[in-house]
Amino acid sequence: MNKTLVFDMDGTIADLYGVDSWLEMLRAEDETPYRVAEPLFDMVMLNEIVHQLRIDGWRIVVTTWLAKGASRIYDRKVREAKIEWLDRMGFEYDEIHLVRYGTTKANCTRKLGGYQVLVDDNDKIRKGWDLGGTIDPRDHLLEELMNLLLSSSSKAIR
Repeated sequence: MNKTLVFDMDGTIADLYGVDSWLEMLRAEDETPYRVAEPLFDMVMLNEIVHQLRIDGWRIVVTTWLAKGASRIYDRKVREAKIEWLDRMGFEYDEIHLVRYGTTKANCTRKLGGYQVLVDDNDKIRKGWDLGGTIDPRDHLLEELMNLLLSSSSKAIR
């Protein structure tokens, strides 16, 4: 069975909201918050778990929104900043979707089929996810991913 783990970025693995004046900078179309955000987790541990999940057959997808109401030029800068952030953090992924603010995330990965787990800090987005399970990263993300790995390795996922 196809298994996909879909990660949001902002507030999920990147602490965008912890950057001083992040909202003012985004409104001014300054992509700096996306570049300087600290990771919300120990990236060595997160990357190791994600790597193991990939070995176990999970596809890793990043699906993240661009800034609300942004120009095309700013969208391009944000895309570049987010990809650079993931690269700098060593985060492995198989596919990335950097989409307009408000895009239904399930529509980005529906074509992949199989069982999909969304990792997103937004309750509304998790509640609207209809492709499988969800994980709230604020509730012990690393442990939840380890449980997913253990369940998957024992073929518990149907």
